[in-house]
Amino acid sequence: QVQLVESGGGLVQAGGSLRLSCAASGRTSSIKLISWFRQAPGKDREFVTFINWSRGNSYYADSVKGRFTISRDGAKNTVDLQMNSLKPEDTADYYCAAADRPSSVFTATEYDYWGQGTQVAVSS
Repeated sequence: QVQLVESGGGLVQAGGSLRLSCAASGRTSSIKLISWFRQAPGKDREFVTFINWSRGNSYYADSVKGRFTISRDGAKNTVDLQMNSLKPEDTADYYCAAADRPSSVFTATEYDYWGQGTQVAVSS
């Protein structure tokens, strides 16, 4: 089992920045990648970004490319999401998720473990 705990959400004005963190514990050796998803009120959960746990390569949704940066600290078992130039449309609950061997990194149902989520609100 893997446990994930997010932190770092909050309220920020448009154009501001926030840094989210996801702390992994338990059987972290089984993790192949960690992703961030987000879910706005009344909308489906959407993929934001992933990072390969061992190799460190990453990928971003077009909506956040150039503004968000994902990084990992293998020693601390943490994955951070630096969010810059935030927009009101970034307002959502943000979740980190871990997968052993996903068929599709963009599909939430492929992930085995989820954190409880952290709220991000961006005011205009």
